[in-house]
Amino acid sequence: MDDKLTRNIGIMAHIDAGKTTTTERILFYTGENYRIGEVDDGQASMDFMEQEQNRGITISSAATTCYWKEHRINIIDTPGHVDFTAEVERSLRVLDGAVAVICGVSGVEPQTETVWRQANHYKVPRIIFINKMDRLGADFYSVIEELKNKFSITPVPLFLPIGSESDFSGIIDIIEKKKITFEVTDFGSSMTTHDLPEEFEELAATWYDFLIDSVASYSDEITELYFSGKPIAKELIYKVLRKETMLRNLYPTFVGASLKNIGVQPLLDGIVNFLPSPMDVPPLKGISVKHNKEVEVLHDPDGHPLALIFKIQHDREAGPLCFVRVYSGVIKKGTAILNISKKKRERVNRIVRMHASKPEPIDVLAAGDIGVIIGFKFAQTGDTIGSEGAQILLENMNFPEPVISVAIEPKTLSDQEKLKSSLAILSTEDPTFTWKEQSDTGQLIISGMGELHLDVLVTRLTSEMKVEARIGKPQVTYRETIEKEVTEVEHFNKVLGGKEHDATVEMTIRPLPTGSGVKFRSLVSTKALPVEYAEAVKRGVFNSISSGIRFGYEVVDVEVVLQRAEFSLLTVSEFAFEAASAMCFENAGRKGDPVLLEPIMKVDITVPNQFVGEVMSSLTARGGLINSLESRTSGEHVMAKAPLSQLFGYSTVLRSSTQGRGSFTMEFSHFARKN
Repeated sequence: MDDKLTRNIGIMAHIDAGKTTTTERILFYTGENYRIGEVDDGQASMDFMEQEQNRGITISSAATTCYWKEHRINIIDTPGHVDFTAEVERSLRVLDGAVAVICGVSGVEPQTETVWRQANHYKVPRIIFINKMDRLGADFYSVIEELKNKFSITPVPLFLPIGSESDFSGIIDIIEKKKITFEVTDFGSSMTTHDLPEEFEELAATWYDFLIDSVASYSDEITELYFSGKPIAKELIYKVLRKETMLRNLYPTFVGASLKNIGVQPLLDGIVNFLPSPMDVPPLKGISVKHNKEVEVLHDPDGHPLALIFKIQHDREAGPLCFVRVYSGVIKKGTAILNISKKKRERVNRIVRMHASKPEPIDVLAAGDIGVIIGFKFAQTGDTIGSEGAQILLENMNFPEPVISVAIEPKTLSDQEKLKSSLAILSTEDPTFTWKEQSDTGQLIISGMGELHLDVLVTRLTSEMKVEARIGKPQVTYRETIEKEVTEVEHFNKVLGGKEHDATVEMTIRPLPTGSGVKFRSLVSTKALPVEYAEAVKRGVFNSISSGIRFGYEVVDVEVVLQRAEFSLLTVSEFAFEAASAMCFENAGRKGDPVLLEPIMKVDITVPNQFVGEVMSSLTARGGLINSLESRTSGEHVMAKAPLSQLFGYSTVLRSSTQGRGSFTMEFSHFARKN
């Protein structure tokens, strides 16, 4: 298929804004599904995991392919809950465009802001769909204002709602100046166009002028036509809108109610008309392995194969399913390819295109395609695969650090190894889930982004992977850092197995500002210290960083500088340098006034007006700091920051203090010194 006719899009939004319901309608109207699956009754085809159907939420981003007006649309339906932010992050990384679904009642919610920031980071063009116009309290025009104010963008409505709440009956096409209604008996498949009733003419004219004013800012041709009173062709408006949407200057906005089957087909037209094809996207940045410098990766079907693994899902029968986005060249079934990140050769046993959970076997994935490769053994999320002759590493994805941990143990000793292998599978699939075995106690500790995140993963262990396990109480994952700069010298000398191991290192460790991570650099030249020994020094430092200084937690926000390294060719070994640098880091760390850091969470609470005072005082009592308070249609919106250690079980407290009417979400903000 012509690359110009391909769209790689994501559907992103806050939890419960109607992403999956909208996707189900898209699959129905494009002929991919013969019936509509509903989230509420657990029948949504995009939520194919058992837990997604039970909980009514999207956990794992599902990829599907459908066709609309000769265009192939690859859709990734992403989760809305902040605990599954990695799923959103890795999907946005490989998409060319996105549909932001906004609830017509709640407007711009906390997770909408999070995914919007993520989409800005990856420069993803977006169109907007204001959904749930049939719900009590829906207000299209206040949502438009909120989008302008919160995101500093220009949303450009192309359709307006006719009525709202229970009176929502159709939409107005602003460009055509027509009324569109959707037939109830065939699930909205039949759209009928009517002349615009007189009472809507003034409203449509006002918003048409706003549309022309918006596009005229970027087109002299439209400006001239407008001022000379000549008609402006629809094709010209669409052309300018498409160009400025791709530059993220304008955001075409659609309206409807997915559950009532209103407004989805115009949204499909919008995806085709305004979102970019793989050919329209700017070249990707990558690092040439051979020359160690940044290069541009062009969309080239005839070039060397290059693709990014953006997700791994484990299948009990097929093994790891590697979801890939191909940027250049073609990948063929039955051929070998290099995992450039791991420097390992892999075999492409099978290629499939996913229709939610149903695979369709294909022979080739070409530039611009999204598909699934089966047969890889070493792959992890974020790996680059490609040709040995042109090794380019695509930019790595950055995932937030896990902030909550629980101890886990098998119910029987015979399940110990099965538990470990299952945890390894889950951590390969999800980069924000980690596990480790405590060296002193042998206890297994799992870590994730929140209580729901760990709850879902543990349920997968027991129901999907059939591992019976006992879970401890959630614990906060702390971090350590130092408060003063220290320079230390360490000399390691030991005779092991009849061979002397001897090395000396001098290093400086210094504190960095919050959020800086860990930096390592060497002032010793490769002539003075061969590469293999320099790598051993680095290995020793990072092993010590992960095991902590005083409290046993990972060290963050420090810079380690190797000042000097001494060795004798007769007694040198990688082991000696690794041991010397580990001891040097630990000794310097103890002298650097180590302190404990705790995770601070950004908390967003929505409650009815009468409970605001009680909610704010309970947050303050938990060490929270109130940042802002906003009035909304859905209630009062409290934004605060609070230590994670004080928020365990907070959902129960909030429900009981607001008669079950309060809701909240939280996400990691930063680490701060524990008082």
